[in-house]
Amino acid sequence: MKLVVGLGNPEEKHAQNRHNVGFMFVDFFAQQLEEKDQQWRNKITILKPQTFMNQSGEAVREQKNFFKIPLDDIFVAHDDLDLRLGEFKIQKGKGPHVHNGILSVEKELGAGNFYRIRIGVDNRDPENRLPGGNYVLANFTDEELATLQTIFPKIAQELLPYLAV
Repeated sequence: MKLVVGLGNPEEKHAQNRHNVGFMFVDFFAQQLEEKDQQWRNKITILKPQTFMNQSGEAVREQKNFFKIPLDDIFVAHDDLDLRLGEFKIQKGKGPHVHNGILSVEKELGAGNFYRIRIGVDNRDPENRLPGGNYVLANFTDEELATLQTIFPKIAQELLPYLAV
């Protein structure tokens, strides 16, 4: 069993926030898997923790323990201000400088050696740069959402071999 987690905040008012790009990606990815093959349900669990971002690790730990999933089979999709909008990286044990959701997952799992699907959200104006905490809680613009719709298929394509689907 593989676990693909999207980090975000559960309330509707946060649905289009940059901080919720993990939720957005796993929604897209689950839809792609549905269209591809129903067999994935026996191999992959998709999780959108319904805690707030800073407690995301609790839900990840519960799923890991319930399904007895090794760290090598956990993939956490999240926003990353260290990457520009339109960029992404899938890396094991590497992430942004500071991300409270990732810190929560690391704390609850007792390790950081899981895969991170780092989705770039930084599109700030260098001349009028908002602080990161305020920026990630703001909604994506329509143009930024269009950019995400072009990179989500690329992320999914790169992720599939890791999942052997």
